[in-house]
Amino acid sequence: METREAWVEFPIFDAKSRSLKKAFLGKAGGAIGRNQSDVVVVEALRNITLSLREGDRVGLVGHNGAGKSTLLRLLSGIYEPSRGSAIVNGRVAPVFDLGVGMDPEISGYENIIIRGLFLGQTRKQMLAKVDEIADFTELGDYLDMPLRTYSTGMRVRLAMGVVTSIDPEILLLDEGIGAVDAEFMRKARLRLQSLVQRSGILVFASHSNEFLAQLCDTAMWIDHGEIRMHAGIEEVVTAYEGPEAGAHVAAVLAESAADAAVGSGAEPSIPT
Repeated sequence: METREAWVEFPIFDAKSRSLKKAFLGKAGGAIGRNQSDVVVVEALRNITLSLREGDRVGLVGHNGAGKSTLLRLLSGIYEPSRGSAIVNGRVAPVFDLGVGMDPEISGYENIIIRGLFLGQTRKQMLAKVDEIADFTELGDYLDMPLRTYSTGMRVRLAMGVVTSIDPEILLLDEGIGAVDAEFMRKARLRLQSLVQRSGILVFASHSNEFLAQLCDTAMWIDHGEIRMHAGIEEVVTAYEGPEAGAHVAAVLAESAADAAVGSGAEPSIPT
């Protein structure tokens, strides 16, 4: 998976550039500019170059509107670059646009199959997983009812159950899927951690430094649509949020390393 000098721009055909620039100046979101056709655009991503290989676990940090979710959509193929290139080889599991590939007029059970097909699974594979997914969602008899009768939280449960049941080559995860209750989200986190372990590449956008440290090896700071920094998680979080946040990440990493050492039977190292 790689991008080279990739831009994502959204044209605003009826906009006055001067008033737009004044409205957006200094605020969250992409910069305002003009494209090669002299149309006013929002530059959601600017000059993004990255290369990810199997085994990479990358966390995305940055303020709301910085471009993290847009980058996930670029990497998933939902957005195409307006300039530059983006090449993705492998089966992608996007855990953010959870409603994509679902039909409001058919039942939850039928949507399990449809959503699985959308994610590259076969009908036979999904039929074998239906009972396990149904048990995870805790939706009971609602699975026989049309999706249009579901609340937002119920739809998230169903979609998350399907997405986390597959073995992706590339996992694109956005923690901003919190339309479910806290108890179910704790249950979902354990399932997401298992999904991460089965995936080849992970790109994870989150405001939880602790969760990032548990799942990722490196971090990328996105700022106003550009990659400002790409390094170890502790280093990036320190630069983005300050020494105190970086120290917390270091403590989480040390705890995770100690747990891994105990699990493997090795003697954990003792800091000097």
